[in-house]
Amino acid sequence: MRDTTRTEPTGPATRTTRDLTRAAVSGWLGTAMEFMDFQLYSLAAAIVFNKIFFPDVSPAIGLIAAMATYGVGYVARLAGAVYFGRMGDRIGRKKVLFLTILLMGASTTLIGALPTYATIGILAPILLVVLRLVQGFGAGAEIAGATVMLAEYAPAKRRGLVASLVSLGTNSGTLAASGLWAILLAVLSDEQLLAWGWRLPFLLSFALMIFAVWLRRNLKESPVFEERPDVVDGVAMSRTEVESALTESARTTSSPEEKQASVLEAGIRQRKGKAFFLALGLRFGQAGNSGLIQTFLVGYIATNLHADRAVPTDAIVYGSLLGFATVPLIGLLGDRFGRRPMYVALTLLTMAFAFPMMLLITSGSTPALMLGMVLGLNVGVLGLFSLESVTMAELFGSRTRFTQLALSKEIGGILATAVGPVIAASLTAVTGSWWPIAAMLVVYSLITLVSAFLAPETRGRDLVRLEDAV
Repeated sequence: MRDTTRTEPTGPATRTTRDLTRAAVSGWLGTAMEFMDFQLYSLAAAIVFNKIFFPDVSPAIGLIAAMATYGVGYVARLAGAVYFGRMGDRIGRKKVLFLTILLMGASTTLIGALPTYATIGILAPILLVVLRLVQGFGAGAEIAGATVMLAEYAPAKRRGLVASLVSLGTNSGTLAASGLWAILLAVLSDEQLLAWGWRLPFLLSFALMIFAVWLRRNLKESPVFEERPDVVDGVAMSRTEVESALTESARTTSSPEEKQASVLEAGIRQRKGKAFFLALGLRFGQAGNSGLIQTFLVGYIATNLHADRAVPTDAIVYGSLLGFATVPLIGLLGDRFGRRPMYVALTLLTMAFAFPMMLLITSGSTPALMLGMVLGLNVGVLGLFSLESVTMAELFGSRTRFTQLALSKEIGGILATAVGPVIAASLTAVTGSWWPIAAMLVVYSLITLVSAFLAPETRGRDLVRLEDAV
C-alpha cells in the first residue's frame, strides 16, 4: 500500500487571473465543441446520411437508420459519464478533460473522412456507428468536467458568473454548427453536397480540436482537487486507504492528524444519495423544458400549425443569441442573491408563462410566435442552465463531484429530454390541443421548484469539503 501521509502544505492552491482565463476559455470551448459536434451530426443525419450511408433501403428506412446512429451517441454518453467521472475524481480533472476533448475532436474529424456505402458497402455505416459511439463516450463527461473545473477554479464570490460560461458554450456550438450547414446548403448544389460538401464541417473541426487540445494540455489542475485532504501525490486515496488512515490517526494525539482524520471521516462516512436526487430534480426542469421548446415545438409548429419550418428555427437562433446576455446575467444574480431564490424566481416565471407562451405561439402571428419561443427559451431553459452549472457542482462533495454531476446530468437529460417530446406528441394527438405542452412545462418546472425548496443554499460553499451539501 502506498504512503498516504500528506507532507505538502494544505493551504489554498493559488491561481492567477491568467490561469482562470485559460480555464474559462477551455471550459467554454470544450462545451462549444461538444454541442457543435452533436449538432453537426444531427443535421447531417437528417439531411444526407440516409443517402450516402444507407442508400439501399427506402428513404424512410434510411432516415430512421441515420437517426438511430445519432441516438446511439446518447447511450455512449452515459457510459462515458461513469467511466470518466470516476477517473476525474480519482486522478484529477485536467487529465480527463484532455482525454474527452481528444476523443470528441478526433471522432468528429474522422467522420468527415469516412468512405461512403458506395465505396466500401456495409462497412461504411458500421464505422459511422463506431465513431458515433466514441464521440458520445467522450462527450458524456465533457460538460460535467468543464462545469466542475470552472466552479472549482472560480473565486467564491464570482462562481456563478464564471461557471455560467459553460452554458454559453452550448449556444456557441449550436449556432456554429447551424451556421456552417446553412452556408453549405446555400452555396452548394445537391450533387456537390452529397459528393464532398457534407465532409467540410467535420474536417474543419480538426483545427478547433488542435487549439482545444493545446489549451488543455497547458491548463493547470483544479486548485480544489490539489487541496483535497484525500489526495496524495496527485491521486485520490481509495476507500481502503482512507479507512487505514483513519485507523492510524486514532492511535495518535497529534492535532493536525486529528483534524485531517475528521475531514476524511466526514467525506467517507456520509451516506450518498440525497444530493444526487436533488440535482436530478434541478436538472429535470431545464432538460425537460429544453426538449419541449427546442425540439418538440419546432416540429409541432410546422406540422400542426402549418407554419414555415424556418419560423421556429429562426426563433431558436434569436433566443440563443439573446442567451449570450441572459446566461451571464443569471450567473451574476445567483452570486448576488443566492441559488435558491433565483431557482424559485425562474421556475415560477416559467410556470406562469407556460400557457401565455402557448397562446402566443398558436395566435397565428409570426412575431408573437417568435416572441413566445424566445422568452420561453431564455427563462425556462437557458436561465435554468446558467444556475444549474454552478449549483450542481456546489451540491456535491469534492471526492465524488465529477461522477455524481456527470451522472445526474446525463440521466436527467435522457429521462426528460428523450421521453418528454414523445409524451407531448402523444398527448397533443389525443387531445387535439396545445394545452398538454403548457401543462408539461408546468410539471417539469414544478419538479425543479420543489427540488430547489428542498436543497440547501450552496452559494459560497467550500468546494474542498469531501462530503455533499446534504
